[in-house]
Amino acid sequence: MTTKNLPCGLAAALLLTSPISIQAEDWPQWRGPNRDGISQETGLLKEWPEGGPELLWKAKGYGVGYSSVSVSGGLIYTLGDVEGGSQVIAANEANGEIVWKTRIGGEGGHRKYPGTRSTPTVDGGQVFALNQFSDLACLDAKSGKLIWKRNLIEDFGGKMMSGWKYSESPLVDGDRVVVTPGGAQGAVVAVNRKNGGKIWQTSEWTDRAGYSSVVIKKFHGVRQYIQLTGQSVAGIDPDSGKLFWKADRPGKTAVVSTPVVKDDVVFVTSAYGVGCSAFRIGKKGSKWTTELLYANKAIANHHGGVIRLGDHVFGSSGPSFACVDIESGKGGFSERSVGKGATVYADGRFYLRAESGPVALIVATPKGLKEAGRFEQSDRSNDRAWPYPVVANGRLYLRDQDALLCYDVRKN
Repeated sequence: MTTKNLPCGLAAALLLTSPISIQAEDWPQWRGPNRDGISQETGLLKEWPEGGPELLWKAKGYGVGYSSVSVSGGLIYTLGDVEGGSQVIAANEANGEIVWKTRIGGEGGHRKYPGTRSTPTVDGGQVFALNQFSDLACLDAKSGKLIWKRNLIEDFGGKMMSGWKYSESPLVDGDRVVVTPGGAQGAVVAVNRKNGGKIWQTSEWTDRAGYSSVVIKKFHGVRQYIQLTGQSVAGIDPDSGKLFWKADRPGKTAVVSTPVVKDDVVFVTSAYGVGCSAFRIGKKGSKWTTELLYANKAIANHHGGVIRLGDHVFGSSGPSFACVDIESGKGGFSERSVGKGATVYADGRFYLRAESGPVALIVATPKGLKEAGRFEQSDRSNDRAWPYPVVANGRLYLRDQDALLCYDVRKN
């Protein structure tokens, strides 16, 4: 039962009187409802049986790519290179059967890792998707009809920091769709969700695009878009595209993981020998300031994302799963589990999917971790298991190239 769309009083009454303990929740965009990798679902398994949770179904036909999935309104959305083109795909949540496919661009990718990378965003009956070739598209969520399409390179002068092509998942905020073309015309652009027309572009911030996705946060009561590139991290005025603040933070080769925020601190991390950094964002009158709190290697997250719980950040760091205090930079534990991978969090547990395939259920505090189960995914491809795991409506979804697998992680 979900109460998230009900008035507060009615929701509270239902929670008090309902015999159902599970609160289900859709996962309508990259890293979940709040783009933080955290699900609010309850009633999930605290431990997995030997061999892992029950496999409810597996489906194929999703094409080539490393895209994760979004789940909304009974449908699953993803991207894949299918039948000679990059396609947005919608499938039935009940069984994974494909409902529609819509081509939005050509086929291919980096020579070693072909295929799509980003995750569609579902909002207000529409789907917004960005393929590896910089085609940004808006489609009808039920029918797959193409409403509009723009190209980040051709229309906004897009430039990447390196050659793995576009991987960002679009942010939808009211009447705006926000993405990061990078380049001399402006690192970040906002377009009108109705027609794709440009609203603003950050002409004063012209870094090349990395592979991170924009998040919405407040600093000192001021709502802003936060983005990380290979050169810096910045806070942007959602209405004008002007910078509130910018802090230099050089990365190397590929900067992927989404920034996380606690109060007035923004935390970023990347691999290739860089590690993690945190900045305190200040405001005096109309002037914004940034202060580097630390730069160390307590967590060097490659591309699997990190989760903030309270005062600490958790996630993969090389082959280990690690923890760091977000304000001090002091490292907590760093222990081995199933290996380097992508992380989400639901009902008191971390779900870690290693790029080599195994999946672990982890209980972690700043003092250490304990596994509450692990399993080997069936029907493994020969490619890296890079798509992030998704927990939605009591189910765990694992995309692996052409296949999508759905596991039951609800308590009986």
